[in-house]
Amino acid sequence: MLNDIITLAHKYQQPAMSSTQCSVGKLVELLQRSAVELLTTFRQLEAREFGSVAPIVTTDFEALYAYKHGDYQRCLQLSTQNVHTLLYAVRVPEIATYPEFIQLLDDDIVSLTALTLIVNPKCREHLLNVVITQLTLSLYLMSQCQLKLRHSMTSLAQTLDYIEVAQRTLPAGWTLDHLTLKLIARKVLTRLSVLMLRMTN
Repeated sequence: MLNDIITLAHKYQQPAMSSTQCSVGKLVELLQRSAVELLTTFRQLEAREFGSVAPIVTTDFEALYAYKHGDYQRCLQLSTQNVHTLLYAVRVPEIATYPEFIQLLDDDIVSLTALTLIVNPKCREHLLNVVITQLTLSLYLMSQCQLKLRHSMTSLAQTLDYIEVAQRTLPAGWTLDHLTLKLIARKVLTRLSVLMLRMTN
């Protein structure tokens, strides 16, 4: 639905919009913010109804929105809290990577989803190939923010430990989760290698 609204906004943009200083870009931003607020409200309802069965964090979409808008400190704070809540949970809610969510997802996760589709066009027919868990997304955002904010080796090493825990606990069939975790582990390891080289030189 979000994509449909944005497409219509682009299609029917009129010159009168410029006279009111309203741009399509601003409209898209407002629609995205509204969508995030609605998704967050859904998470809160989910947590209220099913929180006794499994831990459900309610700020995953807020963290994603903060990351997409360059507020890495806020994103890191929310994602770190979410990782601590979800890391050892038996069941963790998922986030779909359907086209409607593409604008809210990070480019790397979108690319991973596209690669799975290129390798096997029918893979999207299986639910496990089009969702990632709240834990995986939170770990991804957490590590990306740490890299962008140039966190210490200690901080990155701790995140790598969290990633390894997630890799061990997630079922093997959760393809997109495992691909995302491998990607962020490689990114963190690459940065750690660079930092270690600097220390030895």
